[in-house]
Amino acid sequence: MKALILFSSRDGQTQLIASSIAKELEGKQACDVLNILDTTNVEWTQYDRVLIGASIRYGHFHPAVAEFVKRHQRELQQRSSGFFSVNLTARKPEKRSPETNAYTAKFLNQSPWQPDCCAVFAGALRYPRYRWFDRIMIQLIMRMTGGETDSSKEVEYTDWQQVTRFAQEFARLPGKTS
Repeated sequence: MKALILFSSRDGQTQLIASSIAKELEGKQACDVLNILDTTNVEWTQYDRVLIGASIRYGHFHPAVAEFVKRHQRELQQRSSGFFSVNLTARKPEKRSPETNAYTAKFLNQSPWQPDCCAVFAGALRYPRYRWFDRIMIQLIMRMTGGETDSSKEVEYTDWQQVTRFAQEFARLPGKTS
């Protein structure tokens, strides 16, 4: 059996994290890594575990994440499962847990699916890659929250050791019987 890792990424950091988790699982379990926005038909019988990763932009996950969870709630609950979110708020260590990260806590409270493990990772700030509007808005948000505002900079806040630990936790989840 394989693991299915689905991601929703705005600027690529969530995809990088999903790929890093898949690499960590290599040798332990085969994985498919897919963009949730492009995933219309999942062959669920191939997978014994599933992980969903989603990024936050302007306080919200992409709507496709909640839609996917709602549509596939039964299949998700039948398998060992995990969830991780990626956002710039998590650059602050005290906002890096499912309980202390408001976006993740809200998603989990509203979700019909309750994953077996969950994590929150800090994302990356990529000012030079953003469109003009996004650069200005993110700069304003960062100014209000005490973050980096130099629009010439790219800053990666992701704690890759935290990602590795979470991948190992996900790999250790016991299997479920249908």
